[in-house]
Amino acid sequence: MVAGRLLATQTMKARSLIDGASYGPDALKAIGRAFDEAWAQIAGNFGSDPVVIDAARLKLANALLSVADDDSRDVEVLRQAALQRMALDYRTLRATDR
Repeated sequence: MVAGRLLATQTMKARSLIDGASYGPDALKAIGRAFDEAWAQIAGNFGSDPVVIDAARLKLANALLSVADDDSRDVEVLRQAALQRMALDYRTLRATDR
């Protein structure tokens, strides 16, 4: 039961970031769907550690918000752009670790 509550809390942090963004209702709906679809696509890459999952979800939310604007309506374009942004951020982070 504790794991279920922890997962719900993690989900809330990233979704709260998206839901609290300053976009119109249609853009927020598309951004929310793009987030859910992108997370479903990459969730398996982050194992089962709640801290790692939470960090990854927040990175995805930030990546998505960095590519979205108030005219965003195309869920597929948003999903793909957010995943590309997130991958680029991870590559940049790895390059600076060397």
